[in-house]
Amino acid sequence: MYARKYVGERLFRSSGRVKERHALQHISNLLAFLLLVTFAACASGQISPGPLVRAHQSLSGGANCVKCHEVNTKAPTFRCADCHKEIASEIQQNKGLHATFPRSGLPGQACVKCHSDHNGTDFQMIHWNPTPQGFNHTATGFLLDGKHTGITCRACHTAQHIAAPARALLTNKDLNRTWMGLSPGCVTCHEDKHQGRFGTECARCHSTTDWKAARIEEQGFDHSTTRYPLTGEHRHVSCKSCHTPGTDGKPRYAGLAFTSCSDCHRDPHKGEFKEGCNSCHSTSTWKKSEFVTKFDHSKTNFPLMGKHLDVPCLTCHQGGDFKTPIPHAACADCHKPDPHGGQFAQRADGGRCESCHTVQGWSPSTFAAAEHAKTKFPLAFPHEKVGCAACHKPAGKQTQFKIKFAQCVDCHKDEHEGQFATAPWRNRCEQCHTGATFHTSSYTLAQHQKSNFPLTGGHLAIACIDCHKPPAGSRPTPYHFVQTTCTTCHEDIHKGQFAARMATKDSTGRSLGCLACHSTKEWKDLAGFNHEQTRFPLIGSHRAVACAECHRPPNLELTMRHVDFAGAPIKCAECHENPHADQFGVRAGDCAACHNTNKWRPSLFDHDTTAFPLKGGHENVACSACHTLRKEAHGHVVLFYKPTPTRCDDCHGVKVPLHTPPHAPA
Repeated sequence: MYARKYVGERLFRSSGRVKERHALQHISNLLAFLLLVTFAACASGQISPGPLVRAHQSLSGGANCVKCHEVNTKAPTFRCADCHKEIASEIQQNKGLHATFPRSGLPGQACVKCHSDHNGTDFQMIHWNPTPQGFNHTATGFLLDGKHTGITCRACHTAQHIAAPARALLTNKDLNRTWMGLSPGCVTCHEDKHQGRFGTECARCHSTTDWKAARIEEQGFDHSTTRYPLTGEHRHVSCKSCHTPGTDGKPRYAGLAFTSCSDCHRDPHKGEFKEGCNSCHSTSTWKKSEFVTKFDHSKTNFPLMGKHLDVPCLTCHQGGDFKTPIPHAACADCHKPDPHGGQFAQRADGGRCESCHTVQGWSPSTFAAAEHAKTKFPLAFPHEKVGCAACHKPAGKQTQFKIKFAQCVDCHKDEHEGQFATAPWRNRCEQCHTGATFHTSSYTLAQHQKSNFPLTGGHLAIACIDCHKPPAGSRPTPYHFVQTTCTTCHEDIHKGQFAARMATKDSTGRSLGCLACHSTKEWKDLAGFNHEQTRFPLIGSHRAVACAECHRPPNLELTMRHVDFAGAPIKCAECHENPHADQFGVRAGDCAACHNTNKWRPSLFDHDTTAFPLKGGHENVACSACHTLRKEAHGHVVLFYKPTPTRCDDCHGVKVPLHTPPHAPA
């Protein structure tokens, strides 16, 4: 039975509203069934359907069943209201949370829709919808708003806030754990500071938003119904300022004197004016007196004009003394100390305020460009359009009007970060710029030619920004370079192959760099390069050979950008094919032994150095007359010079001797 009851409760807790109603109906039917079984069991063996919750432990035992249940075989009924008199009282008075629930049906049937028992000692009988923190307190008839929304439940629901009549209905309750017994009146939780003088409806004058900052008329108390209606600034005065404590220590709300202003306010004029305060002042504002409209200040020797019209009388007539004469010949008689700290004391007029200001307003100043032109810094374009505050930084009385202006950098940031701080420039911006614009420089080509890098050749046509490039980040554009060699701007496409040549210095002691071979006129102009100074001087026909024929670009490239110049061949065989098919052995690569670079033919070969010197008639014989041996080698026919016959009859035919030697064969 206990298990069934527990399952029913779990179903009740985990469903939505529709499932909840089905579960409640199921529990109601189950309770009816359990009651019948219980009573039968009580008659036979006194068996309970399950342990009671902790609050009902005093009702445990079969003999106590009828204290909560009525014997009814048709429908279950419950006697909840017999014990929970506080809830019965709320329902009877039609107030509170339980009075909002439907009350039709048999006694107690509405109770078990939210509460059930016999589910164990620690079972929570109160079903919060949806949670204790999400409970809609408005359903109880007491809306939580203002400061009430930020307090915990138990801050109000405590035993000390339960009145005596409600305690009589909660005899079986732990008053510090119950949610019942509170009334919606403010005095239930709060002390009545007025001791009942204004009744119990605190909301007439106060709200839950802010008790202390309450305004009487805003919160409901109409002071105009009293003998002293609040007007003007009196409406904003706190109650306690006038309603001070009496002899009993409590605020006085009756018997206060209010016939004259002096009943509350001190007379600053010390009785000098007998007409009364309201003859010059009103409750709207004390500072703006009607005395101004009645007294014509222009009849004095100091007519009030401009901003002086808004100055309260007591600012000048201190202490309310209107009889003692006040010095007013100069502004400084009243306006002390000098707000400019004596910066204009040396002027011809002694720094009189009216030279730059008027009584219509201290700012803006009447000191304009025309007046500025008379200073040591006349405003010329574009300075004439610059606001005063851009140079004379506003700092109140510390504002400086006497500032440095000898150099541009006195006001302007040095955009070049000291590159022109030394001689001959010394940060004189006007040598390169005009006052009209900083971005357009007046630095000319003629001036550049006087620098340590005169422009020649192609450099004359290069835009300034191509060399003086603004770098990434916050660094300034470079105008001075540590080195002015070609590689400062240009890539060394030869990858250091000519480092030694580039390090050669000219007459001024500067490294030649790329100029050791090239010129600024054109990159292809190699006027500075002399092949005679290399290990392979160009002579003869070699002078007409294109560079790429010997210094061949890698990877079939069409430019000489990646050529290894130092690795160029210097032997004939490294460039030229051997036409003799290596028939001369160790001399095969030494073409210069027979040929020169001026012309391959005729050969310079000295036949006298061979075994067959050319003598007599042989001197004029063509080489091809003797050297006729041709055979294929390396894929083509080659003239071979070895072997060549050296006997006369090898070339001149067979001659019959005049006689046969004795040893000759027959």
